Amino acid sequence: MTELEGMTLGARIKELRQRRGMSQKELAAEVGRSESWMSQVERDVQPVERLSVLQALADALGVSVQDLRPEARTAATGEPEPVAARNDLDGLRMTLTGHPALTSLFEARRTEAAFEIDALTEAVDHAWTLAHASRFKELTEALNDLLPRLEAASREAPADQRPHIHQLRARTYQAVAAAFARQGEADAAWVAADRALTAAEQSGHPLDVIAGHFRMAHAFMGLLHNEQAERVAQAAIDVLRPRIEREDSAPEELSLFGAMHLVLAVIAAREGSRATARARIEEARKIADRIGTDRNDFNTEFGPTNVRLHAVSVAVDLGDAGEALDLAKEVDPSGLSPERQARFLLDVARAHAQRRHVGEATAALLRAEQLAPEMIHGHPRSRQTLRDLIQLAGRRAPEELTALARRAAALP
Repeated sequence: MTELEGMTLGARIKELRQRRGMSQKELAAEVGRSESWMSQVERDVQPVERLSVLQALADALGVSVQDLRPEARTAATGEPEPVAARNDLDGLRMTLTGHPALTSLFEARRTEAAFEIDALTEAVDHAWTLAHASRFKELTEALNDLLPRLEAASREAPADQRPHIHQLRARTYQAVAAAFARQGEADAAWVAADRALTAAEQSGHPLDVIAGHFRMAHAFMGLLHNEQAERVAQAAIDVLRPRIEREDSAPEELSLFGAMHLVLAVIAAREGSRATARARIEEARKIADRIGTDRNDFNTEFGPTNVRLHAVSVAVDLGDAGEALDLAKEVDPSGLSPERQARFLLDVARAHAQRRHVGEATAALLRAEQLAPEMIHGHPRSRQTLRDLIQLAGRRAPEELTALARRAAALP
């Protein structure tokens, strides 16, 4: 439907509803929601993230999900985005394709394999540094070299070295999963998270398995499979809870436990469940208070600051832009990674967009671009926010906004 191009989701729904002669109350009843909820959706205040809700709206309006929200095509049908919207992870996707070490099945094992554990560890740490900075081009180059080395080492190194190498493999595939999830390539994130789980189990470190669950939950959220994401996160919480109830719980366990509650908070917010989302944030806050400081166990960056950042994100997802902006004033994210700081600014921009503050939203996105340009150019929510702002501004769109939208391939 070319006549709908350039419209926000809310504007599309309103236009299609009016074409069918339906009232907001009638459409809301068709999808089992309230009239006030439908009003917020049409004003682009209430986001619609769950695929089942999008499908229900599309069915009620007599269109496809792709007509209603074209950017849902990748998650719903598996079709790729246009070439202009692709990012620097394409090479890494190719490395992830197929058996991770096929030649090792056919070639004789080297008898004197020497593997420098320290060098491999340093390379894995560097990969995570790149991932936290959303420097995806450099990350792809680094992992295209590192992953084959780790896969070969896991099969050819002396037996006493293999558990440590498996742990390094798990951490590396977690970095791969995180990178793909952050760029909206959830199918590849799922593959990487699954390999991380296998490697973690082979390492003999159960907490690395939990960390793999964290990455897999994010992959499922990217695929709009919220039920699966919730199941993965809740399973980890259930396993960790008896350990968390002990006074001498390790900070690493607390971090993973708290991070899983943040996952569930985001899921609840995207489904419009205010009470559940805020309860999960409060649980995470209690855990963060027990830890007492910002940490980066298993590269989750869990701690008091990250909980505050998630409270802002949850408020935006719930359509509570004023609350999100008030909470944002109390956050100092400067101690976190560039990626987390940029995501925070993206949420601030989304909140301003909900309030129709085009200038403030543009300023936040430009600051985020300075911190993590590849993430802002490639993240689906960033591009959607840019499209929404262009639509809101119309002919008066600031030049810096349209320039950023061009850099992010977000223009129609």
